[in-house]
Amino acid sequence: MSLEKNRQQAQRWLRTAEGDLSAAVILFEHGKYAHACFQSQQAGEKAMKAIWFFLDADPWGHSIKKLIQDLEHIDIDTYKEFEPLKRNAVLLDRYYITARYPDGLPDLTPEEVFLEEDAQQCIDNAGIIIRTISRLL
Repeated sequence: MSLEKNRQQAQRWLRTAEGDLSAAVILFEHGKYAHACFQSQQAGEKAMKAIWFFLDADPWGHSIKKLIQDLEHIDIDTYKEFEPLKRNAVLLDRYYITARYPDGLPDLTPEEVFLEEDAQQCIDNAGIIIRTISRLL
């Protein structure tokens, strides 16, 4: 793919990530904390995939941390930019399954478990990842 097409594809993924983060904020404001956590994870994941598309690579999987780690094999300089964000990624990855499914946690539903603080932390971490990617693109 050409550099311009890579950039366009990356921008599409980044815009979608920004939309997911906006949805997370709306859910947060309405007390839907589990849903805000999941949307934040989705925002971080899609933002990371934007970098992969920009680098003309195929992202695989849903773990944001793994998407960062695997960048080391694609572009070492880009990896170095994201390596400090692994902690943000791990905090978001925790919500990929548990915030979505009623059987993701023993005997409780996500709405019974995830709190306002969890959702705020997820929104903050996704925002950090998105801002980093926006700066690089």
